[in-house]
Amino acid sequence: MSPVVTDPAKLPIVFQDALNAGDVEGVLALFAPGAGMRTAAGEHITGAEALRVEIGGTVAAHGQLTNVPRHTLVGAETALLVTDWTLEIDGPGGERIAPTGTTANIARRDTDGGWRFTLLNPLGTA
Repeated sequence: MSPVVTDPAKLPIVFQDALNAGDVEGVLALFAPGAGMRTAAGEHITGAEALRVEIGGTVAAHGQLTNVPRHTLVGAETALLVTDWTLEIDGPGGERIAPTGTTANIARRDTDGGWRFTLLNPLGTA
């Protein structure tokens, strides 16, 4: 399980590290209840089970994520995190593919003082 993240700027790296370690539950712990995610394919998913399926599929495809935080804007309880990303995964034919993009994610401060994603939005893939 991922530790409580008290600096929202660190969320993309903690997410990356948990995903690269194959820690589906650790990744899910970084999402606030009711959070949503737009997949690289453009589908919008919400809820723990849909997120578990998506993250689990990425882990099963041997996903290796590289996040490079670009900007973090922090308010009292909400943060906007702009991050460049590359995700190496096994393609349908077994070849490695590496989509890239820039994501604008939203996070909120939870009651435990930790920051969690409310929306991941990795569209803008190249």
